[in-house]
Amino acid sequence: MIVRIWSGASPLLLLPLSWLYGLVTSVKRFIYRCGWRKVWGFPLPVVVVGNLTSGGNGKTPVVLWLVEQLQQRGWRVGVVSRGYCGRSEHYPLVISASTCSDQCGDEPLLIWQRTGAPVAVAPRRTEAVAALLQAHSLDVVVTDDGLQHYALARDIEWVVIDGEHRFGNGWWLPAGPMRERASRLKTVQGIIVNGGNALPGEVPMRLQASAPVNLHNGKHCALANLTPLVAMAGIGYPSRFFATVRNGGVIPVREVAFADHQVYRQQMLDALTPHHEQLLMTEKDAVKCRVFARDNWWYLPVDALFSTNAAETLLTPIEDAIRCKRHQEVQFDDVANDQNKVNS
Repeated sequence: MIVRIWSGASPLLLLPLSWLYGLVTSVKRFIYRCGWRKVWGFPLPVVVVGNLTSGGNGKTPVVLWLVEQLQQRGWRVGVVSRGYCGRSEHYPLVISASTCSDQCGDEPLLIWQRTGAPVAVAPRRTEAVAALLQAHSLDVVVTDDGLQHYALARDIEWVVIDGEHRFGNGWWLPAGPMRERASRLKTVQGIIVNGGNALPGEVPMRLQASAPVNLHNGKHCALANLTPLVAMAGIGYPSRFFATVRNGGVIPVREVAFADHQVYRQQMLDALTPHHEQLLMTEKDAVKCRVFARDNWWYLPVDALFSTNAAETLLTPIEDAIRCKRHQEVQFDDVANDQNKVNS
């Protein structure tokens, strides 16, 4: 329903709220740019992967891809997140094997389980970065979302755009999907378009599904063998997941859409498969269901795919920033050592 509203003319009642949202966000950014509020920097590069709109744009698969690519190149990567919908007794929270999605949120737990990278969550991302650096020796920090979290200094910003919906009617929330105006794209270092048609200067990306994984025992299975199948999704755009399933050659007997960040209980999902059909969900949903999973529950891993040239275009500035910060750190250590020799 909300997607249909954002794709066309919004009710007039929402426009004053939209103007107020735009005013507040613009003033907030202006205050930080003028130095009237402190921006916290750290001695290593910070890469923000965010978006200009509310809803699922494919941001988390891009974060997963970035972390895995940097790890494969030998860099030590940490990830921070706000931990949306998580409720921890204390912050910052560094995720461990005992952390559940109720504490940290579903996306941070997914990133930690998939990549093994250190992940910390906190409403103030600066505190999450500080906690990671206290616990780990890192080369770079990736922040999942946080484009509008201006208290955290960043070296590189990427914006992920849904290529099908793009910016909808262009209005700020709640009359439209925008957190910031599209003009913000002029200030970022990477514009990634998920599906649809990329415009000049944008980097095209698509999502590719792998073989389904059983939540109960970790086994893989061909999608075509999961019949009869019930598909469920609690993400920003469930229709995208259902289309992926159908494009894989399987027509679900039922498609069930939940709200983004839905909290699940075993009985709730048992009711979806009264005849013990196979239940297929997103990987994001799976992190919340694994502890009470049935043997007929599966999730569908999805990976972000870029061309070789696009990957190099995105990754090279990050590696340059890592090397630059390392060189600055070495120079600082040399100066400090020289000063110590003089003092002695």
